[in-house]
Amino acid sequence: CVQPSVPPVPNYKLSMTIPEWLQAIQTYMKMLQYNHTGTQFFEIRKTRPLSGLMETAREMTRESLPIKCLEAVILGIYLTNGQPSVERFPISFKTHFSGNYFHHVVLGIYCNGRYGSLGMSRRSDLMDKPLTYRTLSDLIFEFEDSYKKYLHSVKKVKIGLYVPHEPHSFQPIEWKQLVLNVSKMMRTEVRKELEKFARDMRMKILKPSSAHSPMKERPRGKSLSPRRRQGSPQRRACRRDKS
Repeated sequence: CVQPSVPPVPNYKLSMTIPEWLQAIQTYMKMLQYNHTGTQFFEIRKTRPLSGLMETAREMTRESLPIKCLEAVILGIYLTNGQPSVERFPISFKTHFSGNYFHHVVLGIYCNGRYGSLGMSRRSDLMDKPLTYRTLSDLIFEFEDSYKKYLHSVKKVKIGLYVPHEPHSFQPIEWKQLVLNVSKMMRTEVRKELEKFARDMRMKILKPSSAHSPMKERPRGKSLSPRRRQGSPQRRACRRDKS
């Protein structure tokens, strides 16, 4: 039997532009393929410290198994570490279609005054977006318009904070610093909220809500890997991303 080929993990070369590097990362994620099996191969607990999630990302590159949207965000963070000009932050969507709610998450990217995204989805226009959007709201509205093609109405958008480039950080990712009930707001109102938030993010004046209750330092020598538990809520997080 023929062994499936393992896609090589992309390496940044000095000759690459940032858009070319992001494209190389996205191409790699597409080669891993979207996980349609109904079984999530990697457990992602959103509350884990960044260091633990980066361990999981390393495991993804070793195993080369198909991934879903949440795993793609963690992998995207891992592969863009060490590029200080590239800011990364999570963008989550809650949508409604045919009586059901669906959840999806992508990795927002900000670099050189432009926004874009990395990610994985069943739908090609609900994952990566080129680094061409002048404002955060332009990027979000682009996703909203893409959702409309599939008759999904966007109910909520959650924006997290920039993820630090320190892979050994004990700080968890801040997933939802800004939560907008977009279905109950005018676009002008949504734009105003997003632009204020984006400005504050660029000025780095926002502090994670978890900063007020710092995590206890874990004892050295203990494994960072959680015990695998069946049916954790994060395991289901992307199962229904009709996206």
